[in-house]
Amino acid sequence: MSRLIDNPAEVVVAWSIPFNRSVQPMCINRLTLRDRAARFAGIALFFAALTIPLAARAQTSGPVKLAIFEFELEDFSGGSGIVEETPVDTAELKRATSEARQLIAQSGRYDLVDVSTADADPVKRRSLRNCNGCDAGIALTLGADQSLTGIIKRISRTEYAVGVQVRSARDGAVIFNKQTDLQIGANYSWNRGVNRLIQKTLLAGQAPQ
Repeated sequence: MSRLIDNPAEVVVAWSIPFNRSVQPMCINRLTLRDRAARFAGIALFFAALTIPLAARAQTSGPVKLAIFEFELEDFSGGSGIVEETPVDTAELKRATSEARQLIAQSGRYDLVDVSTADADPVKRRSLRNCNGCDAGIALTLGADQSLTGIIKRISRTEYAVGVQVRSARDGAVIFNKQTDLQIGANYSWNRGVNRLIQKTLLAGQAPQ
């Protein structure tokens, strides 16, 4: 409880009492710890706010929309100029295409876009490999993010290689391009070569962006 000082001598005595400096560091330390805790909480809230939109984008990104066109045959065998693509070759190309579509769809990383409505001439003639990347533009009109073309390169009647190429539908840039080594087998084994290539390359790492 405060009181008035009537005696001036008491004032002198009061001011002559030495200041206890040992109290000051304790106050400063308490304020410093409190200040540090407040700053730490602020930083934690800042980074938490940053992670929210990142998590939201990760949840909404979804699978890549991919247009897989029919595999095509590029024949380098001795009879390529004489013997045209046979009905059996055509059937095996379709089987190779189905193998690719099934594997890629089952991975969950891609959402396959229906290409059956594509009526561009290179699609009908199965000559996308020679159209300088026109598959990207066709895929874009179908609503795809990327296009995939596949080629069976027949070296002889019992030797072949498989090539797969993926382009960005927006600008046509090649974002994936792989080919197998020489494979042994006739046309009935083409789908196995496609399986090995896709499993070991396209689906082995991250999805091409």
